[in-house]
Amino acid sequence: MNPFTERVIQIIKSIPSGKVMTYGQIAKVAGSPRGARQVVRVLHSMSAKYNLPWHRVINAKGEIVIADEESAYSQKAILEAEGVQFLTGDRVDLRKSLYDLQVVEEEWI
Repeated sequence: MNPFTERVIQIIKSIPSGKVMTYGQIAKVAGSPRGARQVVRVLHSMSAKYNLPWHRVINAKGEIVIADEESAYSQKAILEAEGVQFLTGDRVDLRKSLYDLQVVEEEWI
């Protein structure tokens, strides 16, 4: 496994309940600021194997981007159960629920 993938897995595992991170945030902390699509690939291929809290990863607009309607509904329900606050519709209130990037970056120094 390459170092970027390992770091992405560690970062996703570190997101606490009730918080979310964006694909781009994770990519940046993992060392590839333009690697958001690679974060998607890791989530898609390794969530089950590494028991990743996939539901805590959203896009930069605070949106759930899973195409499958049932899975998107499940993601929102899990996040709400963890205390993540949503604005109107399915957008996470990033001001209240975004995991502090500096906290994560400090863990990797």
